[in-house]
Amino acid sequence: MKSRVARRWAELPPAAGSAVMATGILSVGFHLTGRETVSRVLLCLAVLVWLLLACDFASRLLRSRPRWVAEADTPPALTAVAATTVLGVRVAVLGWTTAAAVLLALSAVLWAPLLAAVLTHLRRRMPGGVFLICVATQGLVVLGATLAVSAGDWLARTAMVFFVLGLVLYAAALFRFDFHQVAEGAGDQWVAGGALAISALAGSKLLATGVWAGTGAHTALRTVTLILLAGDLAWYLVLLGAELLRRRPGYDVRRWATVFPMGMTAVACLSTSAATAVGWLDGLGQVLLWIATAAWLVTFVGTVRAVAGRTVVSPTQVP
Repeated sequence: MKSRVARRWAELPPAAGSAVMATGILSVGFHLTGRETVSRVLLCLAVLVWLLLACDFASRLLRSRPRWVAEADTPPALTAVAATTVLGVRVAVLGWTTAAAVLLALSAVLWAPLLAAVLTHLRRRMPGGVFLICVATQGLVVLGATLAVSAGDWLARTAMVFFVLGLVLYAAALFRFDFHQVAEGAGDQWVAGGALAISALAGSKLLATGVWAGTGAHTALRTVTLILLAGDLAWYLVLLGAELLRRRPGYDVRRWATVFPMGMTAVACLSTSAATAVGWLDGLGQVLLWIATAAWLVTFVGTVRAVAGRTVVSPTQVP
């Protein structure tokens, strides 16, 4: 049994990193809603999975370099960056700024070569994972803006540059996205909306730094943040409607890429509500958080069964 479980785990593709993203963002969401115990339990679980995937990442680099190089060219490889930034945000909220700064540095070091490799292999009609070029970039913004409160304005201004870059990358991803995936995707089509959600969260975090308070830049940033969140909510409705019309039962590891955008949308609503003083977004965020939690539980059960060998993990996980 042990060897079979180990073999199943080793077969998991880079897309499995979205499990850390989903779990970590729910931890952030429960912290924002005052449910600290649940938040910390989820954080511990996210850290555990992150460590396991990090060991697997290093093992493949040292022992199976051809496979590592092949996977590094695909958008799901960027989940390594996004997952690390999500953990960094939650750690920063705990007051562990040094650890969060280390995670930010690690994320930045991973981001540059992985993004370059992915960008050189973009093509037309790609699945939803293509939006990870935006998600990973905006993850750096969220963590950077969170740390800027203590690190200084320079970090917030640097994060603003990456924020704009992230929006450009979203446009590039949208141009290459296969819109048939909305009705046919195995789960990662939700990243189309999740990328806007993390962009809105990044905007709200930049607003919270107060660097541009009282200026036209602050007003513009507030407007852009609300537009991004509106776009995310529109995607949410479209994707949810497609799920109801075209049911896709059965487990697929890419379903973690459904849970993450759902959780990110909830957190984006909560954070944007606080940053823009739009009160009703807080209530919406709390409702969406519980919906995301239900999706997390279902996907978690599917993952446990898959790793234990009771269900089959799709052999075509890497787009």
